Amino acid sequence: MKQPNVLFLMSDQHSHRVLGHAGHPQVQTPNLDQLAQEGTRCTQAICQNPICTPSRVSWLSGQYAHNHGYYGLAGPNPQGLPTLFGHFRRHGYRTIALGKIHCPEYWVEADCDVFHETCGCSIGGRSAAYTAFLEERGATEREDHARFREHSTKGQPLDGRPSNASHEESQEGWLAQRALQEIQECQALDQPFLTFVSMPRPHQCYAPSQEFWDLYPEEEIQLPPNADLDLQAAGKASHLRNTAGWARSGGLALFEPKSFEAQRRRKIRAYLGQVSEVDHAVGTILKGIEAMGLQENTIVIYSSDHGEYVYEFGISEKAPGICSDAVCRIPMIWRFPPRIPAGGEVSELVEAVDMVNTLCHYCGLPELETADGVDVHGLLEGNATPVRQVAVTEFAWAKSITDGRYRLVYYPERHPVSQEEPGFYELYDLQEDPWEMKNLYQDPAHEQTYLRLQAQLLNWLISSTRTKTQLNFPQQQGEQWERRYNNSVNADGKFSPKHLPVSDQHCNYL
Repeated sequence: MKQPNVLFLMSDQHSHRVLGHAGHPQVQTPNLDQLAQEGTRCTQAICQNPICTPSRVSWLSGQYAHNHGYYGLAGPNPQGLPTLFGHFRRHGYRTIALGKIHCPEYWVEADCDVFHETCGCSIGGRSAAYTAFLEERGATEREDHARFREHSTKGQPLDGRPSNASHEESQEGWLAQRALQEIQECQALDQPFLTFVSMPRPHQCYAPSQEFWDLYPEEEIQLPPNADLDLQAAGKASHLRNTAGWARSGGLALFEPKSFEAQRRRKIRAYLGQVSEVDHAVGTILKGIEAMGLQENTIVIYSSDHGEYVYEFGISEKAPGICSDAVCRIPMIWRFPPRIPAGGEVSELVEAVDMVNTLCHYCGLPELETADGVDVHGLLEGNATPVRQVAVTEFAWAKSITDGRYRLVYYPERHPVSQEEPGFYELYDLQEDPWEMKNLYQDPAHEQTYLRLQAQLLNWLISSTRTKTQLNFPQQQGEQWERRYNNSVNADGKFSPKHLPVSDQHCNYL
């Protein structure tokens, strides 16, 4: 068999709950449901950061945010930090990145044979090819990913309406067709491909094409069970309560009627429509590779950079981040017919950083040594042995840690929430309370759970941090190592604790 191809399909801000096969009562996702039936889905997949750029850096480098250092949007080039694209390109793959890339300057571009940014949030702005496509159709003013053109609001609004653009003119529609064109080119070159298709929806603006808006009559929209929760009584953090109060003030409404109730139903309707639009684009791509005869030898991954509230707790989008499992947990589906069983389900913890070295395993490449994630192929193939005890989503100065059942949000003493509410943390039992409607931190019966997770978080931070130098660290050799003034380091100028020798003679330095 030839080296397998890789097709990584990413959406932006897709809640793990909003999928037909995940039990959502309304959303229509026939293509993703079929993908899950043909492959294996991970029900405890955790993202490393709840913001676009840092999450994508984690996905594409395999590194935790506290190692790569990106916690905000965009940023300078992370000099020397290897990418998934560069690693595969060095081993003969044609590398293609299409859509909302949204990474630090020239980091992905330099490692790709083909690069088209459609949202305009990478260096160089929107792809000239997509811009020309819209201009040829006279659709430049109809495409409305960034803002509603009939309103002068700054930023991306949180109301919803149908798009003025057709699906074919949308970024998802264009990306699906462009991806198939690029894959056909790889076939002509007889070269294996790594193709990353990053669709900007269901992130706001909430404007699905008309056919997908029409799937969800407004009067039939169902609210999540925690939509109108008493947040004070539930023990929610002050910044989450403030965000919910801002949303409930009615100030987010742009269209009539401008009540909070009408606005949130429009937004949910549009969000569901955009999930269905992403699903349709996924279906187009998957049907295309099947028609090319590539299904058996192409690894397909579907996931998202992070989740969204979708009006859980009365909140419209993803902020304030790690307060909720709805944001930290993500959908994740793997399909590779020769190896990954159909209809499988992984209930053990996996993380976004695990993708890189799992792909290396399946494609017969050496592991990327700068990646922090682990190879989870055993889980995907039915081995239920856990690969980790905990999974972590990071802000720079706050962390969410889960062991699969319990989730702790840790705010250090100088965090604004802790200053307002001294000693404030969040602890949830996801088995008994999957919608996180009761903060258990103040419950004496759960003190040991909190202390255990706190200790595990400390252990995780220490044991996963990459360093630049270490006394008595032995010299390393290999194509992924460099010698810099008597120190061995990987391409990012650091090395991982997993490379530390385990012997008594080194203990004085550890």
